[in-house]
Amino acid sequence: MGQVGMKKKFKLEDLDCANCAAKMEEAIKKIEGVNDASVSFMTQKMTVDADDDRFDAIMKEVAAVCAKVEPDCRILM
Repeated sequence: MGQVGMKKKFKLEDLDCANCAAKMEEAIKKIEGVNDASVSFMTQKMTVDADDDRFDAIMKEVAAVCAKVEPDCRILM
C-alpha cells in the first residue's frame, strides 16, 4: 500500500489570472509527495492531496512554487 493521502482546501488571496492558476496547478502536481492538486481561479481556492506524514513540508514547497508564478498570491492556511 502507498502513502496515506491527506486532502486539504486553502483559500487564495490576490490570484490575478486564470493562466496563473493553471500554471500553479501544473507545478504543484510535479512536487514529490503530491497525489493531486487543483487551483481554481473562479473560486480563488486550492485543493492539495498529498502524503499525510510530509504534508507541512510539501505545503512549504507549494507556497514557494505559487510565489514564483504569482508573487502577490497568498495561501491562507
